Amino acid sequence: MSKVIYRRSGRIARITLNRPEVFNAIDDEMPGALSAAVAAANADPEVHVIVLSGAGKAFSAGYDLSFYAEGDGAGEVTQPMPWDPLKDYAFMRRNTEHFMSLWHSAKPVICKVQGYAVAGGSDIALCCDCVVMAEDAEIGYMPARVWGCPTTAMWVYRVGAEQAKRMLLTGDKIDGREAARMGLVMKAVPAADLDAAVEDLAARMASVPINQLTMQKMVINQAIEAMGLAQTQRLATVMDGIARHSPEGLAFKHRSEEVGWKQAVDERDRGTYDWSRDRPINDPC
Repeated sequence: MSKVIYRRSGRIARITLNRPEVFNAIDDEMPGALSAAVAAANADPEVHVIVLSGAGKAFSAGYDLSFYAEGDGAGEVTQPMPWDPLKDYAFMRRNTEHFMSLWHSAKPVICKVQGYAVAGGSDIALCCDCVVMAEDAEIGYMPARVWGCPTTAMWVYRVGAEQAKRMLLTGDKIDGREAARMGLVMKAVPAADLDAAVEDLAARMASVPINQLTMQKMVINQAIEAMGLAQTQRLATVMDGIARHSPEGLAFKHRSEEVGWKQAVDERDRGTYDWSRDRPINDPC
């Protein structure tokens, strides 16, 4: 089964993350398959706009922690110590470049978010040109609390420094309504209206000539890139590797192996575990 599905209907290319059994969690194969689908859409002269979505109940729940935290994925996202930072950087930089294929796409990309776009899933969503969320969907980068730094670094460019700090210094999730109020996403609509809202926007864009769409996107992207996006992403990717190999990051990996990633994530997100001492907060031991 393909982990990313590509098809075209008229002027609209449709790319679907397709691991619904794990809420479209990211594994070693998905990032490359995503960028290959974006390339296919850009190579098709009939395509004017791309709609990116996730199969099932969520857009994407981020990296597959059963693979990367409980186990040891082929990318060795937590290496034996002493770790090789350049090996880590090469792996995460490659994934970031795959996600950024959405940003660099000559054809505009609309992201449809139901359920969750969290952790690495938020990296993917925020690389798109326009994000439409269900009002009850949630977005956030919870690994900012421990074990991660968003390598695409899109938060600050979308909402400014203070709101980006509010999100990344807490690791909170917010619903679609708040994300839209903050300016993180274009708009939020009732879940029942999500498909129609995305289709209406895609159809409107699809009526514009491809060259016009490309020119407008290039000009807007250039304004962001001139602010130092590439340099910020390089630093963020380095910091992501450091976060996973810090004492606290290693404690999170150990805890995930010990009790399972779901409990480790719950303790991280609720703030009930002291990662510096690798024990529950208020543990008398």
